[in-house]
Amino acid sequence: MTVEARPPDTTARPGGAGTDPAPSLPEPLLSVRDLTMAFPGRRSASGRRGAPVRAVDGISFDLAAGETLGLVGESGCGKSTTGRMLVRLLEPTSGSVTFDGRDITRLSQGGLRPLRRHIQMVFQDPHSSLNPRQTVARIISDPLLVQGWSASDARRRAAELMDLVGLIPEHIDRYPHEFSGGQAQRIGIARSLATSPRLIIADEPVSALDVSVQAQIVNLMERLRTELGLAYVFIAHDLSVVKRVSDRVAVMYLGRIVEIGEKRALYENPQHPYTRALLSAVPLPDPAAERRRERIVLLGDPPSPAAPPPGCTFHPRCPKAQDICRTERPLLRITASREVACHFPGD
Repeated sequence: MTVEARPPDTTARPGGAGTDPAPSLPEPLLSVRDLTMAFPGRRSASGRRGAPVRAVDGISFDLAAGETLGLVGESGCGKSTTGRMLVRLLEPTSGSVTFDGRDITRLSQGGLRPLRRHIQMVFQDPHSSLNPRQTVARIISDPLLVQGWSASDARRRAAELMDLVGLIPEHIDRYPHEFSGGQAQRIGIARSLATSPRLIIADEPVSALDVSVQAQIVNLMERLRTELGLAYVFIAHDLSVVKRVSDRVAVMYLGRIVEIGEKRALYENPQHPYTRALLSAVPLPDPAAERRRERIVLLGDPPSPAAPPPGCTFHPRCPKAQDICRTERPLLRITASREVACHFPGD
């Protein structure tokens, strides 16, 4: 997916002759360009492989230091696959992921090891992401041991991290099954913080938790972001949670980003029909407003990524689809202070 370049700022400034040069923007902490992941198709009974499944189909975005980007969409749209490629748990088919000026997709595993301490991940299911045979002390300190810390220093750091995430340090020698789901997720967060990272990929970190516990974990992650200067890629399907934690939001559909922009603008005035449909399904706290709101119901199921429709992949379900939508793939274009991949954005 190609992102059109933003025009340089050439606005004249008062108080001087001519035009001052535009101030240079800081380099993004994370820059993703045309990232693609295609899995091999299934084999038939005759042994022939089907078409490859393009789980992620050429997405591009930037993330500034200390920023949170929410990545949302229906199940199967490629959110988690994207997150795993960002930390090289999956090898991209094509495209680049540049972290702090270095393209990590081109590094060997040995060359990637020093950078892994700066990029960590929090997983969806806290218990399945923790080794049941290891104590909390070992789980949290493992990343430090890999980075060359001594066992005593790593254990001391693990106890500090337990206190930081709201756990009792004296429970450091317990096993994961002795903790609740919310406590287990705190252990996962503590493990991700062990090496003092700059970026955390949070893959639906609260979706497996009760609602009251979700709020506690979200509050914790917000506090850690402020105290430690973290940047997040926050993957979720719950738009209420994403609204709470994000500075910007990217909406994915069938492996592509269809809209990306500042949170407030996107929630108050969505431009892509798919974004509008997702937001219309978010419950409102005011019953009267909920009754007045128009609910947009999408027809049918998302197409298979092994056989995506031609043109705009959303057109079979889009109430605004026209002939051009069935033949020409829309690119991300700047409109209404965000980028939208739609031939007919807006109301």
